[in-house]
Amino acid sequence: MELQGKRIAILAEGHYEDLELWYPLLRMREAGAEVTVVGMPAVEVYHTKHDYPVKVDAAANALSADDFEAIIVPGGYAPDRMRRHPPMLDLVRGIFEGGGVVAMICHAGWVPISAGIVKGRRVTSVSAIKDDLINAGAEWVDQEVVQDGNLISSRGPDDLPAFCRAILAALE
Repeated sequence: MELQGKRIAILAEGHYEDLELWYPLLRMREAGAEVTVVGMPAVEVYHTKHDYPVKVDAAANALSADDFEAIIVPGGYAPDRMRRHPPMLDLVRGIFEGGGVVAMICHAGWVPISAGIVKGRRVTSVSAIKDDLINAGAEWVDQEVVQDGNLISSRGPDDLPAFCRAILAALE
């Protein structure tokens, strides 16, 4: 398996986009990675916009960036909540600064914006947050997947195959 021994965190919060969490989670596990669903303390389960549940494996404040080679931030309405949690932002920033992969899709760009890691980077996202990324100092482009160093971004569910291929390639 191409990701045997790799550890990946995937952030979760209420109202996440179903496919943007589950597709990468299952694809990374299929590739042999150990995937940890990360939430906030005292929360055991988060639900999607359509009420599909995901069980949390660990709280963000109990983890270290050194525990992971990558972190995936799904979209939906969840990133607007995630960016309000300093432990989640610290984890994203720590993984990024340590050279680990930070992968964001759709509205997930709000989290790396709040973590302060997009300035000077080339990224993509759903067009609804294009101005937010530009105002944070990123160069926004309309492509299915963009990789700028250890930052990988995609626009939305239709881009999930390319998004996951980019994550896999970056971690091999």
